[in-house]
Amino acid sequence: VQLVESGGGLVQAGGSLRLSCAASGFTFGNYAIGWFRQAPGKEREGVSCISRTGTSSNADTVKGRFTISRDNAKNTVYLQMNSLKPEDTADYYCAANYWTYSCTARGMDYWGKGTAVTVSS
Repeated sequence: VQLVESGGGLVQAGGSLRLSCAASGFTFGNYAIGWFRQAPGKEREGVSCISRTGTSSNADTVKGRFTISRDNAKNTVYLQMNSLKPEDTADYYCAANYWTYSCTARGMDYWGKGTAVTVSS
């Protein structure tokens, strides 16, 4: 099982990034996928999550700015991040949970190693 994040980097406030999470080693369509982030000194938090069938949710802090989507044919989930703010700076992780939708860190079965996002003011 492997989840590999990409697309992180350094961006100015107000800019955009698109993160990708490529999955392998399991039946992707049977899993809900979530994006989580962890800033230094803070707990890991759910950002955006998407169910097997495409229903999604976003944390209040990113509503209207971040959009999660999945392409089951490519075994990939994306996180489009617009209007980025310095407080979005964190390591971003994708995670997978079998069958049941979850957007809490404790509820996920598999994790990627993360990609760093830095938003400068």
